[in-house]
Formats: sequence, structure tokens, C-alpha cells
Amino acid sequence: KLKSHHAIILATNDIGRINLYRLVSMSHLTYFHKTPRVPKSEFVKYREGLLLGSACEAGELYRAILDGRPEEEIIRLVKFYDYLEIQPIGNNSFMLRDEKSAINSVEELQDINRRIVKLGETFNKLVVATCDVHFANEDDALNRAIIMKSRGFKDAEEQAPLYYRTTEEMLEEFAYLGEEEAYNVVVKNPNAIIEDFEDIVPVPTVLHAPKID
Repeated sequence: KLKSHHAIILATNDIGRINLYRLVSMSHLTYFHKTPRVPKSEFVKYREGLLLGSACEAGELYRAILDGRPEEEIIRLVKFYDYLEIQPIGNNSFMLRDEKSAINSVEELQDINRRIVKLGETFNKLVVATCDVHFANEDDALNRAIIMKSRGFKDAEEQAPLYYRTTEEMLEEFAYLGEEEAYNVVVKNPNAIIEDFEDIVPVPTVLHAPKID
């Protein structure tokens, strides 16, 4: 029942695929509390073949920066993750509408992303720009709004732009980082992360039926 955070887990090979499935099973069967979740200790135990990304604003690193946590804590988190993530400003613009939020401008949201990029440079961690995609096309936001409204979200009609963006759109979104850095986080670094991934399939094509006497 401890406070949970989002993270992204990528399987790099078949060992990672098996470990990922193991963690998914644990999160639903052993540690479920309102939503599936798994302790860090279990992830560390089965980390072979997996890469851990710092995820969105609900991720541990982003929250630590947003909450003004001590520098040593932020450094510890950066070292724990395999790669760091930044996302379009529109994804986090809900903070500008939140009276309890310490964020008051788009520039402040950009500064958080700039800081994550700087942390990546300092501690030799690749930083990638991700969309946090929840639907394919921009106008599909209406479907998500309906679902969120039915679940009681008061700001359901204020949908974040969580659609699947093109490379060109992402380069334009992160232009404030400078042309070279925008290219790094949108194109170069994501390609570098998956460069050594093995070809795996979610479900083996060969059936393994049980043998029953």
C-alpha cells in the first residue's frame, strides 16, 4: 500500500520476456491493490533481460524533481533507471490548471525536461522523448474522455494530447532543446536503446500442450 509510481519495462530478449511475464503475474496475483503493481525488490530480482525507463510525470524521477527532493535522492533515482524519458509539454499541461500545483508556466515544464536531459548527460544515461500514447489519432481523445467521465474524472473533457505523433511532430515539439538535442532524444537515442534487442515474439508459435495420463 506504499505510494506507487509509473515505470516502463522493456524486454530485450527471451529471458527478459519471461521475466516480464513473471512480474506481470505478480502484479495481478500477489501485489494487486486497486491496480496491478510490483515492488522494486521483485523487479531487481528479475531484472535480467529487462530495461527500465523513468516514464511520465507519474514516474519516480519526474515526481522527485517536481517535489524538489534532495539532489542525492534524484541522483540515486537516475542511476537506478536504464534510460530517462521526457514527454511533450501538452501531456503535463494539466498542472497549469491545478491550483495545488507548483507549476505556473510552460517554461517551467520545459525546464523540468531540460533538467532531465542534463541529468542524462551527467550520468551517462540515454534520454528519450516519448508520447505516452493512449490512443492512435488525435481525435480519438473523445473516446478516452467518455471513459474518464464515466469514472468520475472532473477534467475528463480537458484531454492531454496523448496520441501517436510522427517523428516530425516530435522534433517540432522538442525544438526548445535545440536542433541537435531534439534530434538526439527523438531519433538517435531511441534507436540506440533498441539496437541490441533480440527478435522475440510475445507468444511462442509452437504449442506446448500438457501431457496428461
